[in-house]
Amino acid sequence: MTSSVERSIYGFSAPLLNGRTVDLAEFKGQVLLIVNTASQCGFTPQYAGLEELYRLYNKKGFQVLGFPCNQFGAQEPGSEVEIAAFCEKNYGVSFPVFAKIDVNGPAAHPLYNFLKREKPGIFWTRKIKWNFTKFLVDRQGRVVRRYAPSFKPDSLAATVAELLDNQ
Repeated sequence: MTSSVERSIYGFSAPLLNGRTVDLAEFKGQVLLIVNTASQCGFTPQYAGLEELYRLYNKKGFQVLGFPCNQFGAQEPGSEVEIAAFCEKNYGVSFPVFAKIDVNGPAAHPLYNFLKREKPGIFWTRKIKWNFTKFLVDRQGRVVRRYAPSFKPDSLAATVAELLDNQ
């Protein structure tokens, strides 16, 4: 039998850009949008939409969790300090951004292995295809939806509001 922790994101942890390790159980009871990010990608301007969504719903129990990744076209080459400065200066990012990780392959972060298993991509692929793939997680830590990189953050507002209101 699978325990509720095994079917949720709450059993994982990761370091923030500042090095402090965060247990994702700290986010219990919140709706989450988990996104693999990059600062030199065509989708990088989505940081603005992610921040807007975060500010709009944060007080109602919503978090955006950014996970920089350099696996797609080497579009996140910077250090943690450089990533933090870029996010703040260019997009005013105030949501949690974690240290750089791999999302595919043998060194993939266990959280991403879990996310891909819970919500495979098109044709049931277990790979992340590009930067800014998004996973929506409900208040119980269950992955409820996966969105392609081209899916803009502002188009998630109604779904986020519904999850916040119905749980």
